Amino acid sequence: MLDKELAARLMKAVDQGFDEQVAATAELVKFPSLRGAEHTAQDFVAAEMRRRGLLVDRWLIDIDDIRHMPGFSPVHVDYDNAFNVVGAWRVEGRPKGKALILNGHIDVVPVGPLDMWTTPPFEPRIDGGWLYGRGGGDMKAGLIANLAVFDAFRRLGLKPASDIYVQSVVEEECTGNGALACLQRGYRADAALIPEPLYEELIRAQVGVIWFQVTCRGVPVHVREAGSGANAIEAAYGLMQALHELEESWNARRAQYPSFAHVEHPINLNIGKIAGGDWPSSVPAWCTFDVRVAIYPGQDIAEAKREIEDTLRAAAAKNRFLANNPPAIVYHGFEAEGYVLTGGEDAVALLGKAHRHVTGKPMKEVSTTGTTDARFFGLYADIPALVYGPTADSIHGFDEKVDLESVRRVTQTMALFVAEWCGLERA
Repeated sequence: MLDKELAARLMKAVDQGFDEQVAATAELVKFPSLRGAEHTAQDFVAAEMRRRGLLVDRWLIDIDDIRHMPGFSPVHVDYDNAFNVVGAWRVEGRPKGKALILNGHIDVVPVGPLDMWTTPPFEPRIDGGWLYGRGGGDMKAGLIANLAVFDAFRRLGLKPASDIYVQSVVEEECTGNGALACLQRGYRADAALIPEPLYEELIRAQVGVIWFQVTCRGVPVHVREAGSGANAIEAAYGLMQALHELEESWNARRAQYPSFAHVEHPINLNIGKIAGGDWPSSVPAWCTFDVRVAIYPGQDIAEAKREIEDTLRAAAAKNRFLANNPPAIVYHGFEAEGYVLTGGEDAVALLGKAHRHVTGKPMKEVSTTGTTDARFFGLYADIPALVYGPTADSIHGFDEKVDLESVRRVTQTMALFVAEWCGLERA
């Protein structure tokens, strides 16, 4: 580990620039970087990278470049504005340490009804030590922290002594294809660090995810003759109930997956969207609903899909109309394997030491029921991916917020980790 004197100076250097770091985070939150509209936020990030002397690579993702790669998720939306940005710090000659990827995602989830926010989601505010705004926690605070590490070094007249690639990617919230495109582009390192908002804990294991859409058909008739028709919306409810029974069946298997055997309810299935019908006085002829379900690390995606389809088929057989008109299933968006961090114990140990130095406490390791882009590095590129970031609340909900003191500690921990992993030299 770094000597105590240098570690103290690095932590102080983070403190000295923290107001500027918070201001940059708030500025980034102002960009409504929803799916398909991330490009202006990426321009802001690219400018911040250049200001720190990084060589910027900004490119439009081409689906044909990545659709053949393991981990690719099928998409049914256009990629006309799907820009990735990578800022490269490269050293001349022999590096003094190991190469590192600092990864983060720029995309945010939809905000929902605006009247349910205390203040507008893209007008950041600070209250009680928290920064409020959509994406502040998930994960723009982490993106700016990646850059703030360079600022801390610069204040001390130092610079990294190994290659570092700072990645700002799209599509983390719906496919992960942005991170996959970085691998296709050739970016590799000895480890990756992703400051997702996870309570200053290290993710040791994460679930995989499958998105799918189910469409039911019915027979439309006037409501006065409702009994002679087939109500697609009501039929969909039976299918949803069957899927939740499958969810509980998968949860009952958790003992088969050691990383999640101790987690009370590791598999969560969510009916996230629903639409159907055309007229209040007509029996609905159609209903479509979208589902997100988790899978365990090591659970085969093809087998999971077969179980989903068998479940829906069996449920449809109990419905008078669906028995002869089975629902259609389309897989779109997320199709992600679970991931367990194995290997990279030198990086884990170093991050743990940095965390203890900053917080005075041992670093907890957890299994999460969410997913991150870590899987791409660990499963498909043999790059151990460490997910460790600040405390946030209400991500994907109303009044999303991130704890600024937690951001400060995480940035200090990252600075110590990067200094030791990559090495430092005089600027």
